[in-house]
Amino acid sequence: MRKQPLQEERPVLDFTDDYPVFTHAMKDTHTILVPDMLPWHFDLLAYILRLHGYRVEVLHNEGRAVIDEGLKHVHNDACYPALCVIGQFLDALKSGKYDPDKTAVMITQTGGGCRASNYLPLIRKALKAEFPQVPVLSFNVSGLEKDSGFEMSLGLILEFAYAVFYGDLIMSLYNQTAPYEKRAGEAAQVRQSCLDALKPQFAKGSYRKFAKHAREIIAAFSAIPVTGEKKIKVGIVGEIYVKYSPLANSHLEEFLLHENCEPVVPSLMDFLLYCAVNPLNDAKFYEKKSRSTFLFRFVYKWVYGKQKKLNHLLAKSKFEPMHDFERLRVLADKVINQGVKMGEGWLIPAEMSALCETGVSDIICVQPFGCLPNHIAGKGASRAVKALYPKANIVPVDYDPSATKVNQENRIKLMLATARENRK
Repeated sequence: MRKQPLQEERPVLDFTDDYPVFTHAMKDTHTILVPDMLPWHFDLLAYILRLHGYRVEVLHNEGRAVIDEGLKHVHNDACYPALCVIGQFLDALKSGKYDPDKTAVMITQTGGGCRASNYLPLIRKALKAEFPQVPVLSFNVSGLEKDSGFEMSLGLILEFAYAVFYGDLIMSLYNQTAPYEKRAGEAAQVRQSCLDALKPQFAKGSYRKFAKHAREIIAAFSAIPVTGEKKIKVGIVGEIYVKYSPLANSHLEEFLLHENCEPVVPSLMDFLLYCAVNPLNDAKFYEKKSRSTFLFRFVYKWVYGKQKKLNHLLAKSKFEPMHDFERLRVLADKVINQGVKMGEGWLIPAEMSALCETGVSDIICVQPFGCLPNHIAGKGASRAVKALYPKANIVPVDYDPSATKVNQENRIKLMLATARENRK
């Protein structure tokens, strides 16, 4: 247990509460619960953690009960993603499926200015009310939690990087195939088979054969019989959690597929590259240099090189490549300075511009309640993007505890009606 030291002559003030710490010994006894953000990415990432000896389970509980649980324990001015994550944790712990004395929870953090970097105190405060014995872990490379027994090794980070690339590739190919498949459900079967085939590669250590495995995944999706039908492509941008999480965005991708559209979702690796390049921008714009600046430059070059290789393989196939990150930076400069890095910052208008340049002019910008940076760089920057791309049909959709799925879907249907009219 961790306790804030206090001087005896002063009154005891509860500035920081005691909280349980995840110890090395808990690795063998505790199940770690992870909130569901990207179901297929996280399935692979959880498997990697199990290979390293951790007992990990990705949560898939959802529905109004999860949101209500979050509302009970989080002030209603907290951002919607925090409410969803905390609600999912508490709903799972109350389900009876897990022993609170042998359970921990984990979230990922970037260490940036977004309130996501302050989720831990919120989660701990919520858990203290009913499950004070449950430790909270943070998966980050910023040194936010220095007293945790969770080990962040270089090998684990490297495996995670490859897993994100594979997850992005599978997500992109699935979205480009599922709307056009001749046999319903075949794209989902191939998606699962690709994930199942990748897992042994991580167990054997051959996951680094990046080009080989990428070609195999591309070949698997290329073999799916598809129609020659042309459908409206709809891009999804916005706050990172709501952009990807089915719980937070009311299964947005599935809804678009049901509406006879092709969802186009930017890769998770774009966001990680954004996080890696921001310290370099700090050194450039604000003269904020440190010993880690060189490290971030090396990481950025390595990851960007892998992205270029993947896009090169996709360019030789029938599928559309993912966004080139250096191109995203160029497009961002036309709208907003790269020094604007709170939350998703300049990445949102850059992704909107890149979608318009690649023929995806119909875009949904997901707007979670309480995310001020997203409203500024997303909704606020959309007018500048429309000025650059007059055909852009951008609609912001609000996601918060009081927003109903029907209202969200009706707003999207109005956007699709405009898209169909423009297409004529």
